[in-house]
Amino acid sequence: MLTRASHRAPEPHGLRFVGDLTLAPARVHEFCGLSRRTLAMIAAGRTEGSVMWIAPSWTLGGPHPEGFMPFVDPGRVVFVAPKRAEDLLWCMEEVLRSGIVAATVADLPDPPSLTAVRRLHLAAETGAAASGAPPLGILLTPEGAAQGVESRWALSPRHHGQTALSWRLERLRARTAPPASWAVSPGKGGLVAETAA
Repeated sequence: MLTRASHRAPEPHGLRFVGDLTLAPARVHEFCGLSRRTLAMIAAGRTEGSVMWIAPSWTLGGPHPEGFMPFVDPGRVVFVAPKRAEDLLWCMEEVLRSGIVAATVADLPDPPSLTAVRRLHLAAETGAAASGAPPLGILLTPEGAAQGVESRWALSPRHHGQTALSWRLERLRARTAPPASWAVSPGKGGLVAETAA
């Protein structure tokens, strides 16, 4: 029978990651800015289950588990360090397609192509259908220039002294919402986002 109703299953509500701000499930989002890794840890901490963190083996330092502790249990994070640049996105695609990991973070030296981002979206949709739990894909890029992402967010530090943590969060692009910015700081129930002037 013909109907005007959508044949796609309704999407579950987004992942609340800072205050009431959400990320669409089974999609790939881009985080940029000086504190992009902190934002990825915050989002990963709001998921349930394992987190796959993919970063190039040739970068200096790399993720340090003690830095994760305020945001996500480092015991939930599996670190992967591919030796070749082309394996960064391949790893992310395979993990998203499997649907067995709640969030997949890829720390990229350069923005991926539009075709690569489309492949990641399809892999996340396949993973959601296979597991029933929509995986979250997060791309970390220095300048925020990936085409085709569901949303693009930038986080910059605005700390006051040694102990007062605060950031400026900007939604630079989203398919369903306009650009906006917030002042983010720790609150009673987690991080609080207040609209920036």
